[in-house]
Amino acid sequence: MRKKIGNYGVCLIILLTFFFAANLRADTVEQIQAKINSANSNRKQLETEIAKYQAQLKVIGDQKSTLQSTIKSLDVSTNKIVTEVKLTENSIDQTAYSIQDTGLQIQDKEKRIAEGNRAIKEALKQIGESDSKTVIEMVLSDQDLSSFWNDVENISLAQSKIGDQVVTVKDIKTKLEEAKTELEQKKSELESYNKELSDRKNILQSTKKEKTDILTVTKNTETNYQKILKDKLALKEALDQEINQFESQLKLVVDPKSFPPAGKGVLAWPLDNIVITQYFGKTVDSVRLYTSGTHNGVDFRATIGTRVMSAGNGVVGGVGDTDVVCPGASYGRWVFIRYDNGLASIYGHLSLITAKAGQVVKTGDVVGYSGSTGYATGPHLHMGVYAGQGVEITTLKSTVCKGTYTMPVADIKAYLDPLIYL
Repeated sequence: MRKKIGNYGVCLIILLTFFFAANLRADTVEQIQAKINSANSNRKQLETEIAKYQAQLKVIGDQKSTLQSTIKSLDVSTNKIVTEVKLTENSIDQTAYSIQDTGLQIQDKEKRIAEGNRAIKEALKQIGESDSKTVIEMVLSDQDLSSFWNDVENISLAQSKIGDQVVTVKDIKTKLEEAKTELEQKKSELESYNKELSDRKNILQSTKKEKTDILTVTKNTETNYQKILKDKLALKEALDQEINQFESQLKLVVDPKSFPPAGKGVLAWPLDNIVITQYFGKTVDSVRLYTSGTHNGVDFRATIGTRVMSAGNGVVGGVGDTDVVCPGASYGRWVFIRYDNGLASIYGHLSLITAKAGQVVKTGDVVGYSGSTGYATGPHLHMGVYAGQGVEITTLKSTVCKGTYTMPVADIKAYLDPLIYL
């Protein structure tokens, strides 16, 4: 029996060692953590730099539109996007390091679970062998009664530790599942960052090209630039009038019960940071800028490359670019979404479209990036909201633009003020 009790002692040592062992990490894990800390530090520096460019763009945006201010805005935007590319690359590195660290945590937990299970199994085996002996046999196998009670106490202690260890293993298994879930989330984040990196590089090239095109078309003279702006405004006014005439003839049935009543939070904000630059309806600017005298949406300040997000759950009804036929006269690159609640919206003046027609989107999904395509006196986001029944994507033959363009058009009564839902 003393030999068997000796086995109990070995099992007990194994259990105690495992039970109280610290969750040690290899040097590689420490190196990974150091890289994560470094990435965090770099992130703060890059975010500070981006904020500086944002402030510069705001000052430029408040100035009169001249060739010099436009080129300066594009230069600052380029620097901002370059820094955003670096920030996205930093996020990719940081997430990759976190995936490595989480992977090692999973390996460690799986190892600890296996060790714990082996220790429990061995201890149960030894206790099982002990249970096959009667108390008399245990007493007779020991030379004195004191040794007998020591053996009994060791067995009792081992049984108690087994119970504790079972609880510990269960806890590690729970944490293991949490770590695996976290790993999947980080992998998804990594895929998202890689996609964003590609998007931002495309925007960067587009912004550089825009500067080159402006300098080429204007021949780097202010007079030519102002003439181009004047021509764009005239084309826009003529196109607005053409569209207004078409929409005034639409007789789409709009059931007031088909979309929700006004209420804050019915739709989510399309940008992370909200600054409204023009409101819906009749405003000082709308009377000056639109032939109808009204603004059919809300404009938000948004520098080139700002993420634009879906305001609700729904389906992308269509995407397009009016600049293909009517350069600088309308929405430019646009995304149209029909929401599950009966509302619909358009996002205009995008620099890049990432959504596709027919795509199912959820609130907060990125559908594009803001820009200054179409008729825009500066980078911003235009958001229009409609009663879904009263709007449709239509292909129109334009006498103004001498071509065919595609865009959402709506019965006049279908236009809604976005701010009563945001």
